[in-house]
Amino acid sequence: MLASILPTILLALHLVQGCHATASDSVAFPFSPDFNIEKVTALAQSLPSHSWEFGTTAEALLELYNPEYAVFGDAPFPVPTLSKDGVKGLAYAASKIKLGGKGSDGLVNGNGAVGDPASLGVSAVLLGREDARYMDAAKQTIGYLTGSTRRWWNGAISHRRDVTELWADFLYMAPPFLAYYAAHTQNATLLLESVNQCRGYRQVLRANTTASYKGTWHHIIGPQSADWGLWSTSNAWAAAGMARVLAVIVKSPFAKTLSWRDQAATDLNWYIREIIEGAMGSPLDKGLLRNYVNDNSWFGEVSGSALLAATTYRMMLLRPKTFEDPKYAKWADGIRKTLAGVDVQGRRYVSEETGVVAPAVNPLNWRDRNPVRTGESGGAGVCGAYVRCVEGLCVEEYMQEGLINDFVALELCIFLNRN
Repeated sequence: MLASILPTILLALHLVQGCHATASDSVAFPFSPDFNIEKVTALAQSLPSHSWEFGTTAEALLELYNPEYAVFGDAPFPVPTLSKDGVKGLAYAASKIKLGGKGSDGLVNGNGAVGDPASLGVSAVLLGREDARYMDAAKQTIGYLTGSTRRWWNGAISHRRDVTELWADFLYMAPPFLAYYAAHTQNATLLLESVNQCRGYRQVLRANTTASYKGTWHHIIGPQSADWGLWSTSNAWAAAGMARVLAVIVKSPFAKTLSWRDQAATDLNWYIREIIEGAMGSPLDKGLLRNYVNDNSWFGEVSGSALLAATTYRMMLLRPKTFEDPKYAKWADGIRKTLAGVDVQGRRYVSEETGVVAPAVNPLNWRDRNPVRTGESGGAGVCGAYVRCVEGLCVEEYMQEGLINDFVALELCIFLNRN
């Protein structure tokens, strides 16, 4: 039984003012942040021990070091043939994928989760362009996800293998893989399935409310680990995952030939927007979203705040007309500035010594009222997100200068510990 989820986010961000690039900066870190990003990335790679940690780390490293190959790049399709030795994210993924697995564990042991091993799926497809064993593992995992899993009454795939249960987290792990593999193999049915999973999950998890936070989702619905709360991090998982599916729909030349493509893009755009606007309508605590967004008794928490801000920036790139209102940039930039500073007690949200970001929810109990500030607890993993900003420019200014297509606002690397 799943005991808990940890989202403790490690952020590499720089202040809106006073950030200057140097000649010694690496390609991945072209602008000097207000602390050591390299320390954050090293920590992110050293701590994971679970399937979803491996997959999201690999995705983050790809987006950070080789953004041109990631789904948010200008031309991610056709899927390129790359040597893992030259791509940090793929080298990392190759070291974690366990070939020869069966069922839901075709890429790595998921400890009973159906969706989590699929977080390595995009990496497996990229690795499979050079080594067919990885593509075979990706194909086997796709077959299990679409043909052997438990499903909700509306077709939504269960996140768990032993019970039918929907977790918002699933949308970051599995649908982006379904979409990416579908675009690579030019499988229209599978590509539509990735979109329909987003539709089905929203149908079940979206909260029935007209309050200011309308549009946000429940965390988990099902018989085993139900959490009807509007957990900020699960809303971020859902929005960020759908943004990756949308990127495939928008950028794949194959998808552009499909009659239903425009409607799918419109639907995903709306689903993501309503979560973001629900978050924007939620009460903040010292500049951060609360652990449960509609409950003023909860502390402001870094994980959901950072990832929802990241997704807002991503959507400003993917759907600039929808997100042209300055309110979106203002909200996301507000969270970014908060995380770049110090709390009311003078403590930096990002530790200069360790790279850990706090306060985060207890890794062993997402309803624990005592925020975690150590980065790990009870042997739990650590979550991370990476932020890139452009020298001396806030989001609004950057958009006004017409440089938005080159702006990478946040680089994601989430690690959750599940026991």
